[in-house]
This record gives sequence, C-alpha cells and structure tokens, in this order.
Amino acid sequence: MTTAGILKEPSFENRVSLTPESASALAKMGIKVIIEQGAGGRSFYNDSHYSSVDIQSASREEVLMSSDLIFQINQPSSADLDKLKPGAVLVSMINPLANNEYVSELLNKKITCLSLDSVPRITRAQAMDVLSSMATVAGYKAVLVSATHLPHFFPLLMTAAGSITPAKVLILGAGVAGLQAIATTRKLGGVVEVFDVRAAVKEEVMSLGGKFVEVEGAKDDKSAGGYAVEQTEEFQQKQKQLIHDHAVKSDVIIATAQIPGRKAPVLITKEMVAGMKPGSVIVDLAASTGGNCELTQNNKTIVHNGITIIGDSNLASGLSADASKMFGKNIINLMKIMITKEGNINLNLEDDILKGTVITHNGEVINERVKGIMQSVVK
Repeated sequence: MTTAGILKEPSFENRVSLTPESASALAKMGIKVIIEQGAGGRSFYNDSHYSSVDIQSASREEVLMSSDLIFQINQPSSADLDKLKPGAVLVSMINPLANNEYVSELLNKKITCLSLDSVPRITRAQAMDVLSSMATVAGYKAVLVSATHLPHFFPLLMTAAGSITPAKVLILGAGVAGLQAIATTRKLGGVVEVFDVRAAVKEEVMSLGGKFVEVEGAKDDKSAGGYAVEQTEEFQQKQKQLIHDHAVKSDVIIATAQIPGRKAPVLITKEMVAGMKPGSVIVDLAASTGGNCELTQNNKTIVHNGITIIGDSNLASGLSADASKMFGKNIINLMKIMITKEGNINLNLEDDILKGTVITHNGEVINERVKGIMQSVVK
C-alpha cells in the first residue's frame, strides 16, 4: 500500500499542506496517510482532528523514512531529503525557475519532485493551481493589513464631526492577488486605481469597481500563460512616470507584480516614496523576489520618512486555516490524476499537467522551462 506523509512546516509557516478533510480524501483513494506530530497545530488542526478521521501521527523521521509520497508546502531541507526512502515522490513548492541548486540536489539524489508552483495555468488545471489559491488569500490579507496600519478610514464617512473622504488605493498588478485586493478594497469603501501591463485584464478590473490606468505600448506575450512579461525600456519610463503621478496621491499602494523566474520589477522608486503623503502604506507582496518597491525589506515592516513599507510574500500564512483548506483541496485535485484506482502512483508524463508540474524524475529534469535554465547553468 502506498503511504503518504504530511510534514510539519518551518517555524515561519502557519499553514499545513493537507487538512484533516483533505488527508481523509487522500485516504479514500486507497492510500495510507500519516502526519508529523503537531504539523497542523498552527492552522488550528490538532493531531486529534486527524486521528478522528483515522490519520495517525508519527515522528518526522518516521514520516520521512516510511512515505512514498511526501507533502510539505516549503521545500524540505537537505537533511530531510537524505532520509527519504528510495523512489519517494516529493510534492512541495520549490520555485524551480530560480532555485537551481535545489533542483541539482534533487537530481543528484534521484528524487522525483512535483513543484506545485509549476502547475500549468490551463483550464483543466485551475482546480490544482495553488498559486492562484494563495494569491487570493494574499490579496485579501494585504488590504486588511494596510487598513490596520493606515491612520485613516477606508470608507467615505458622513458624521456630525464632518465628512471623511475615502482612502485612495493604488494596486500594481491585476493578477489573482490584485483582483482580490480590488474586491476587498471596494467592500471596505476605498477608491481603487489599478496598473497592469496586460490590457486583457482591464475589463475584470472595471467589473470589480476599479479604475484601470493604462500605459500605452505594453508588450503582451500570449506564450507567457497569462503572466506578465518584461517590457521595453521606453515603456518602463512611461510607466514609471504614470505610477509616480498616481502614487503621490494614494493613501495605500498594494504591489503584486512578479515575473516567474525573475527578479520582481521595481515600480516604486525612492523618489516616489519621498513624494507620498505621510502616513501612507505600501504592502509589497513581491518582497521575496526583490520587491516592487525599491525600499522594501523582505519579511520586515519599516517606516521611511513617515511611509510604512510592509514586505511580506507570505501573507497567506496569516489566514492559516482557510489557506490550508484551499491548498489541500488543490493537492487532492492533483492527486486525482496521478493516483490509480488501486491506490498506486502513476506519473503519466504524457499528461500536460504532470509534464509541467514534475520537475525531476529518474535523475532527469522533466519541466521544459526548468530544463532550459539548468542546461544554461551547466554551460
């Protein structure tokens, strides 16, 4: 019988890869599921919640050494990889486009790895897309975090003491996180302006009540799978000036712009920050890849000349219970295409989803984009 193990996340992470509900769904596929003791505690899923659905807890070493499938949101350490049983399949988020050393380690140890942040963005894979799920959580949380730091109300208020104007929120990037941030800001009563290099998202922005600020001349690459792409120098200068003009009038900026495998584009310069109103707030969701704001420090909140700059790429961890529930459901939907009726693992690399998600297998790189990067690194 195939055994699947759920590992406890590092101390900075509050989520768990599979909730009791998801673990139970996996068990119903004919798989024995075990969980590291206390793995779900920071998501408010205790060991007793797992045992109530017949999922038993064990030590980390036991989980690592006895599991055919290993689940962890954040990549396991080198020491953990050494303890995996031969032929084990790791399911995690390893950021393979930028994490060449870890991919090399997986290759050297002949570990099969599915990286959940590489699930193709195609219609059939939407129910497995953890990046979209977690971006939804992060976009929502970013607005709430900004509201707690802003020394102003978000909505228009008519009071006996006079009228309070609504907060002006500028959102950079109208991907999943940006769209959720628009919706949440509007629910709180804020006024929203949105920048994105992809003209195709204009209609979505407007349907949520945001004003789309368009920069002419954007390059849109259909082969990028819906992601943003790098723009020309001329476009970047136009964009920089337009963002500056709107940033200095904003109370809140929520920055979500990222390009897979590359450093995040700097959209908010020191000069822009210097021109912003005292008390304004910047929440930078791209902090872990350098940040959209030039002054962002990853995993830190700083105050620069009266402007609060929050660098946090892991906001989803702050809504650990529901974020874990969404994450787990994404995993289960992925497992449905690789677990046979008999409860065995079947990595059908002819399947477009698995071909994109599997990074390493049998000592080879499977994902085409990662393969190209690894070949260039070797050269």
